[in-house]
Amino acid sequence: MFKHLGSHLLLGLLAFSRSVQAIGQATCVSFTPLSSTFSIVSNGQAAPILLSADDWGGVQRAASDFAMDIHNVTGIMPGLYNVTVPATSANLSTALGGGARAIIVGTLGQSSLINEVVKNTDLDVSSIEGQWEAFLTKEVSNPLPGISSAYVMIGADKRGTIYALYDHSEQFGVSPWYWWADVPVQTHSDLYVTSSGCAHGSPTIQYRGIFLNDEQPALQNWAMVRFTNGTGATLTDSPFNHFFYTKLFELILRMKGNYLWPAMWASAFGVDDLLNQPLANWYGIVMGTSHEEPIMRSIPVEWDLFGVGPWDYSTNAQNIYNFWVVGAERAKPYENVFTVGMRGDGDEPLAGGQDISLLEEIISNQRTILSDTFPGQNVTTIPQMWCLYKEVLGYYEDGMTVPEDIALLWTDDNYGNMERLPTVAERNRTGGAGVYYHYDYVGDPMDYKWIVSSQLTKTYEQMSLATARNATRIWIVNVGDLKPYEMETEFFLTYGWDTSVWDMNNLNTFVELWAQREFALSSEDATTVAGIIANVTRFNANRKPEMLNATTFSLWSYREAENQMAMWQATNESATTIRDKLTASMQPAYFELVYHPVQASYTLANMWYAAGMNNLRTSQAFISANDYAAEVEALFEQDWALEVEYDSQLDSKWIHMMSQTHVMYYYWQQPQANTMPFVSKYQAQKQALAGAMRIAPEGTQAAWPGDNQYQCAQGYSCPNPTLFLDPYVPAGNRYVDIGAGGPAPFNFTVSSNVSWLTLSFTNASISSSVPEQRLYASVDWSQVMETDYGLITLNASVFDQPAESFTIGFVANYTEVPENYTGFVEGDGGVSIEAAHAARNTSVAGITWTNLPGYGRTLSGVTPWPRGGDELNFTVGAGPSIEYDFYTFHTFNDSGNVTVTTYVSPNFNTLGPDQPVGLGFQMDSDEPQVSYFVPNVTPGTLPAQWDGMDGWAATNIIPITLSFYAEPGAHTFTLWMVEPTVVVQKIVIDTGGVQPSYLGPPESILV
Repeated sequence: MFKHLGSHLLLGLLAFSRSVQAIGQATCVSFTPLSSTFSIVSNGQAAPILLSADDWGGVQRAASDFAMDIHNVTGIMPGLYNVTVPATSANLSTALGGGARAIIVGTLGQSSLINEVVKNTDLDVSSIEGQWEAFLTKEVSNPLPGISSAYVMIGADKRGTIYALYDHSEQFGVSPWYWWADVPVQTHSDLYVTSSGCAHGSPTIQYRGIFLNDEQPALQNWAMVRFTNGTGATLTDSPFNHFFYTKLFELILRMKGNYLWPAMWASAFGVDDLLNQPLANWYGIVMGTSHEEPIMRSIPVEWDLFGVGPWDYSTNAQNIYNFWVVGAERAKPYENVFTVGMRGDGDEPLAGGQDISLLEEIISNQRTILSDTFPGQNVTTIPQMWCLYKEVLGYYEDGMTVPEDIALLWTDDNYGNMERLPTVAERNRTGGAGVYYHYDYVGDPMDYKWIVSSQLTKTYEQMSLATARNATRIWIVNVGDLKPYEMETEFFLTYGWDTSVWDMNNLNTFVELWAQREFALSSEDATTVAGIIANVTRFNANRKPEMLNATTFSLWSYREAENQMAMWQATNESATTIRDKLTASMQPAYFELVYHPVQASYTLANMWYAAGMNNLRTSQAFISANDYAAEVEALFEQDWALEVEYDSQLDSKWIHMMSQTHVMYYYWQQPQANTMPFVSKYQAQKQALAGAMRIAPEGTQAAWPGDNQYQCAQGYSCPNPTLFLDPYVPAGNRYVDIGAGGPAPFNFTVSSNVSWLTLSFTNASISSSVPEQRLYASVDWSQVMETDYGLITLNASVFDQPAESFTIGFVANYTEVPENYTGFVEGDGGVSIEAAHAARNTSVAGITWTNLPGYGRTLSGVTPWPRGGDELNFTVGAGPSIEYDFYTFHTFNDSGNVTVTTYVSPNFNTLGPDQPVGLGFQMDSDEPQVSYFVPNVTPGTLPAQWDGMDGWAATNIIPITLSFYAEPGAHTFTLWMVEPTVVVQKIVIDTGGVQPSYLGPPESILV
């Protein structure tokens, strides 16, 4: 059997021809003749393609695609011929057209033509014989009478042959997304393949598929326009007919997938169009049904149409049994993975509560149905799957057993965090195990199905764990409407095809190669696109766009919200720069795959930021609140304009596809319409009571002069504000916003009474066109040798009003670390450290804390690696450790204590409820503490902390806060591996000054 292509070979193989559009596969295509190549097309002539009529229909069909792909790349259409076996010069003469070279395609053991070629050439096919979906290609001599040389493309089974064809098509310049994302074919006049060809053994994951779900309003309305005359199926009104599905089948096969759960909520695959099931089989797609749809019948649609009585097996077993019999019989001629088990109607728990004996009876009866449907076939050889979704996992953990030939499909928490994977004891099941994963979800705490919000690094981290723990029978991902999750979907299937190619350090390579293939970019521009996509998915994963609100990111602490918007703006500018370089033919694909996700996400984030600033400025009596209100309105309209622009692309090819509502959720379910965030208007003609000039210092919601509830605890008669700065504040300065408190413009001057205080300007003006100015104040630390105090004075000259004056205190809090100290230094009352920036790292038993680049909310994550196969865990203090050096000047309330918050990803151990995820913490040489930070709950449920808008799923983080004794000075904080799968993103040491924020303080200064 072939060894999978290792990641160390990836770049070398791709270097064979930089223009070959291949992602993660051995390259055997070139566009110029080399010393040992076979001509597919050269000098205006194409080698004919030969098959035999007894090969699989799906192979015949894919060969037709292959011929058309060659034509679309080169402009030359190769002949496509079925050849009678045994082949003779006479029956080959038409196909050869006087030539002596051909491409011969077929399936080992099925194609009589391939069997004859193998016999005639003594071709060694032992590497693929009997292997699932393997293929080889190579040039052979004298395979058939009259053919001196042929390029043979042989699959071990029908999909192996199909993948060989589509693998080459991709390398020729045809993206799998040529129709679904309008990626232009990259043209070449000549095509060559190496004589040694390409080959691949069995894929890592046997069944690799997608699940269309939550398909209303976008996918369903689009399909109704695109694939019907405005009327759907007779019984369901579904538009998902065979015209729709055959487009999807081809896409899945081009991405080397093989498995599909069809759209379900207002559709029934086997009822909507009677051609759906036979065509899936003919194309080569293995069909399944979702976790709640047993025995190939749609729930709830088919039960609503044809069911008798309640969907309750305890009271209505015979009618439900008969219903399932129809599903099995209908699916009998085709290749399927049968879902077994049962859930309640409408994706709910079973009626009557948890009854293990009832569910065991249900599965036993379902297997009887399968045995009766396939007489003479051992039921253990019929592919079956039981999905342990939500409460169903509880059945399993409470002792329910199912036959070991049934694959156990483990699931994530609906937010990309696997709840469970096989333990060592569970890895010997003959049915194996698999994964059900989510890029789209409907449910608590809130739907997310509008735009891409899953990081490739997260998908890789979770799926690599599934691979290590032998969950390799089935991988299926919920892709919602499919668009706009194109690249993420392809990565999921590509990784499942060969997990050995990809690791934590080359995920950017995947995106760069994808960008080169889709947009014909230079390597430099492809790297830029990889950065754009990494930013978009990071920002949207930090907080799903549907969950954003006006104060998600702090408007007054750490400049968090404005820094987020600056990063969004830079990402948008980069996306625009790339767009402006592209040819007109590339623009639609780039818009769909990159530009629209950036524009739409940035627009939404910017709108919420403007709404937050409107509300803040309103409370502070700044007239600029009205400008922010106008910006919210403009961005709200821009959100709609972007949807219209998407709808209008390519003569409205994708109309409705981006129609998902996404603004102003009122509870977990999608809103019925987008509604603008709440804004307030300032009575622009009326001046604030305290005068024309308004002052808003950094670090507070408050504003001066006049009373404001945030100025002090009393809320009135509060002192003027004071700003504090020390040498180790990452920003290096403080700011004060000065704005208009009404319609009157004014000029103002700024001065200080100390020489060490540097101000960004000394005079400025406020008017209706410039309603705010930001003053920065920094310290010349060479003049400050101990804590010092100064004043900033603002004097305003207002037309026809008395002059105004206001003073702000400024404390230069001098601190200094010892000479030659190395580590992070306290600033702003705390120390913040990105987990990747460790001082030291130790290995135990071959396990090391390893960085996952680009992972998580701010920079990356560190995790014990490898962490998969053997369930190895440690007592605290005995396992691999990672250390962080830092220096403090204060303690919490001068108590000698600090609090340390370790930000970890919301992961589970996945090794069962008896091994909760845990982590060890140690300050200096003190006794280590251990925290099992995800509490045990009833199997099949999630901890209460997982839910809610401030829960671990919504915030995409678990903060673990512990107290330690640490007097001012140098310290080392150590993390100890206890259980695997922990991913640490950030450590924050609070010495008394850490302020609330969404992402935590920015990283401290390292000296």
